[in-house]
Amino acid sequence: MTNPTSTEARPGDLAGRREWTAFVVLLLPLLLVSMDVSVLFFAIPSIDRDLAPSATQQLWIFDVYAFALAGLLITMGSLGDRIGRRKLLMFGAVAFSAASVGAAYATSPEMLIAARALLGIGGATLMPSTMGLVRNMFRDDRQRGRAIGIWSGAMAGGIALGSVLSGVMLEHFWWGSVFLVNVPAMVLLLVLVPVLVPEFKDPNPGRFDFLSVPLSMGAVLPVVYGVKETAAGGMDLRNGLIIAAGLAVGRFFVRRQRSRTDALISRELFRDRNFAAGIGLNALAAFAMMGASFFTTQYLQSVLGMSTMEAALWSLAPSLAVGAAAPAATAIAQRTDRARVICAGFVIAAAGFGVLALSGTDSLAILLIGSAVMSCGIVTVMALVSDLALSTSPPEKAGSAASLLETGQEFGGAMGMALLGAVATAVYTADMPDAAPEAARKTLPGALSTGDGSLIAIGRDAFVHSMQYASVAGGLLLLAGAVLAVVRLRQAAPSEPSAV
Repeated sequence: MTNPTSTEARPGDLAGRREWTAFVVLLLPLLLVSMDVSVLFFAIPSIDRDLAPSATQQLWIFDVYAFALAGLLITMGSLGDRIGRRKLLMFGAVAFSAASVGAAYATSPEMLIAARALLGIGGATLMPSTMGLVRNMFRDDRQRGRAIGIWSGAMAGGIALGSVLSGVMLEHFWWGSVFLVNVPAMVLLLVLVPVLVPEFKDPNPGRFDFLSVPLSMGAVLPVVYGVKETAAGGMDLRNGLIIAAGLAVGRFFVRRQRSRTDALISRELFRDRNFAAGIGLNALAAFAMMGASFFTTQYLQSVLGMSTMEAALWSLAPSLAVGAAAPAATAIAQRTDRARVICAGFVIAAAGFGVLALSGTDSLAILLIGSAVMSCGIVTVMALVSDLALSTSPPEKAGSAASLLETGQEFGGAMGMALLGAVATAVYTADMPDAAPEAARKTLPGALSTGDGSLIAIGRDAFVHSMQYASVAGGLLLLAGAVLAVVRLRQAAPSEPSAV
């Protein structure tokens, strides 16, 4: 074992029991941050009764977590490289625990929104820190690939698990209990991390570029917000201006990063073309994953008529296959050309979309099979391109590299919901009768609310038709990703083991 603060290690060193135990500990914050994306799905009715938030406040209770997380990933990744990834992880665990307690005992919508924002800030410190530490602890290519495969599967499973856990907790406790689940796990993290996880940081980080922090947030937040609003209500002048403002700030941010030696995003990261390719392909995989979830969750509840809890439990079924997909893919990639395996992952995911396109109004088995196939392909891609991007980045910049991967993932997911959601909405609206009430013509829940049996049947048919079109569009995009993977990564091979 190297000196805890060293950035030097012998190439090819194999991780032992200590490192693997530390890795299991690092999965705790990953699972919790992933679960907090979906943990409010069941809690909102209880929160409505107790806190009586307005419609706008309810939206912010949901969304502020993701916005704070996305807006600060780049900043926190760079900060971790400078002050130490373990130290930032510890700070994040304390903040996440305190914010969880604040959310659990919130007495007003404003207090809950503030606590959710603090949870997002804590999550932004935890996510790049955990992935950066995985890059540093596993210096052998095979072991690192296996670890990142498990990491990717755990992240995908955590989102599905969050909604189910919240439903179980709410059957026995009050709504604040869904947040208090975080606290014992974070306390365990605070106890075990100093014992098991060594410290890693950039030995020559340079000054911290404070001006780039608001610039990075000004670039990321408006674009993510505008895309999410577009997914929910369609593109209009307001959303277009918000996105344009974010892109304009982003241009200044990129120019600043190119011109400064102490930039938040080091130019060293992009010396290897595979790093940028990995970020782009990872964003495309997130595009497909979140885009599919836009209509599969609605299908379970609005077309098949399941309760929220029943739908959440069925949505866990595809996750069982995902757990084995990423480790298996990394093992295969270590024996053959990685670009081909990534390409195969995209093709498998596209086939999953193809299965989803066969769905009718009573096709639970088809939906589950299609979702499982698609998820296996997507997680295969995410695991391999994440490992590719991290292995080609300088070890002392692992936190920054991880933050860029995760920021790209946030962008990709938001775009997937917006674009595939737009395709589905356009087809659904075109299929609905002109004489139908406006709410029914916009969404299937609107049609369900009318209580008109014939209109509900038409709405369900229209929704399935829209899902079929969106699935075809998603499949074609993933096939394009397969071609892009072969072209951009044709010469990609596992890098020589390097260490920190």
